[in-house]
Amino acid sequence: MSLRPQNADSRNQADSSVLVVLLNYKTPEMTIKSLRAAMDAMEDLAGEITVVDNASGDGSLNIIRAAAEDAGWLQSGRVRLLQSPVNGGFGAGMNFGINAGLSDGTKPAFYYLLNSDAFCNERTIEALREFLHATPDAGFAGSYVHGIEGEPHCTAFRFPSLASEFEGAAQTGLITRLLPDVSVAMELPDKAVQVDWTAGASLMIRAESIDAVSGFDERFFLYFEETELCHRAAQAGWNTYYVPDSTIAHLGSVSTGMKDWSRTPSYWFDSRWHYFSTTRSRNYALAATLARFAGAAIYGLRRLIERKPQVEPDGFYRDLLNHLLAQISLKAKAPKVQPLTHNAKDTK
Repeated sequence: MSLRPQNADSRNQADSSVLVVLLNYKTPEMTIKSLRAAMDAMEDLAGEITVVDNASGDGSLNIIRAAAEDAGWLQSGRVRLLQSPVNGGFGAGMNFGINAGLSDGTKPAFYYLLNSDAFCNERTIEALREFLHATPDAGFAGSYVHGIEGEPHCTAFRFPSLASEFEGAAQTGLITRLLPDVSVAMELPDKAVQVDWTAGASLMIRAESIDAVSGFDERFFLYFEETELCHRAAQAGWNTYYVPDSTIAHLGSVSTGMKDWSRTPSYWFDSRWHYFSTTRSRNYALAATLARFAGAAIYGLRRLIERKPQVEPDGFYRDLLNHLLAQISLKAKAPKVQPLTHNAKDTK
């Protein structure tokens, strides 16, 4: 039985149903808190919430199941628990939940992707759904995201480019003023606007749009996956919007540990290279990396002269160079993105 408001017209439900996909990786208590907030946000909306455990291997799903049973969510059909057999990363986990569809075998009108460290309010999901209903060209709509203390998080972005790689690494006001519209992070708009991409922490997707692009590219493990997805969708005619009427609190980097990185993991470099090489070309990926080194050289001079702080993890540019040299030695062309094919296992 799906999460369905009473006395709702069945046709309107079919046009408006939302499948929330909440991804857990070794954060069961956080996921339960996020799930509880999502339940409140879905109270008057047709649809369900699917929790995907991304092969945590730490008993997470049992903890989440016990909490869901105690709250009566499983018994009412409001929540469904799925176990992914492998941890293929963020995109693969989301594909797993998306491909499962609703518990009755039908497809929702919208998918709402939710991080386990993000907490909805009563309007978060509804505001995104209303916007997609009112905006036919919109395939993706993302929320205004803020920290627990209310501090804004940037979730309105431009696509990365040669210029943005140079400007971002240089971190010099003069260069930013000379290249005013290339920074990946945009100043947060105060109204709904079209953007190149938005963060996957709180993201609603029209079902037709993600079907058109076959879901996330699972060759990304973490980082750049939603950027590439929005790029592919734009090429298929579906636009992405930032919708500040939808707000959500987000801790950020809880399951990835990004805030505590002492060294950038290899999959970040892999994802960055894969993004540039698939959306542009291998030569563009090479040029983007060289542009980043050029910007870093400028900031390096500033560090020497002005005693600016180190902003990248230890060994970042050495690791970037090693990754570049390894990629230059590879000749194989990346395969195309394959359609969603997972067989979800319902653990309810």
